[in-house]
Amino acid sequence: MEYDKENVAVIQEITAVLTRLNVPFAVGGSWASSLLGKPRFTADADITVEPFLGNEAAFCAAFGEDYYVSLPMIQDAIRRRSSFNIIHWPSGFKVDLFIRKDRPFDASVLARRHVYPLPEGQTFILVSAEDIILLKLEWYRLGGGTSERQWSDILGVFQVQAGKLDQAYLDRWAADLGVSDLLQRARQESGV
Repeated sequence: MEYDKENVAVIQEITAVLTRLNVPFAVGGSWASSLLGKPRFTADADITVEPFLGNEAAFCAAFGEDYYVSLPMIQDAIRRRSSFNIIHWPSGFKVDLFIRKDRPFDASVLARRHVYPLPEGQTFILVSAEDIILLKLEWYRLGGGTSERQWSDILGVFQVQAGKLDQAYLDRWAADLGVSDLLQRARQESGV
C-alpha cells in the first residue's frame, strides 16, 4: 500500500496524544482493511478509543492551529458514546474518533488490538483482521447492504488473511452482531 506520508503523520500525531493521555485506541476502518487486506485509497481514518472522560480539554489543548478540534463535540461524543472528528487543515485529512460502545464486542476489539509495522520503522496500533471483518460486516448491514467498497474490503481481508483467521471468533461475534448470514456469504465469495 502506498502511504501518504502526511496522512500517516497526522494519524501518528493524534495517536501520540492518546498515548500520552493513557487512552487505549486502535486504528480501524479502511486503513486497517487496506493494511490487512487489499489496499485502496481512503481520504480519512477511523480510530476507536476508550472513553476519556475528564481528559477532553487536555486532548483538545494538544493540537495547534493546524487542526480543527471541538471540545463540545468531544464531550458530546463521549457522553453519547458516538464519534467526533479532527481535521488537519493543511491537508484536509479527516480522522474520525469513535468512542468505544458499551458492548462486550467493542471491549474485545480493543483488547485484541496489535502493533502493525509500517515502512521506515513506523507502526500503527490496528484492530485485528477478524475484528475489521466484523466491524465492516456490521457497517455493511447498517448501510443497507449496498456499499461495494465495504464488501470489497471484507473480501480483501478474507483473501489476504486466508488460513490465519480465527474462525470460531468470527462465528461467535457474527452471531452476537446479527451478521452471521453476511459472514457466510463473505466466506463463500472470498473463495478461501
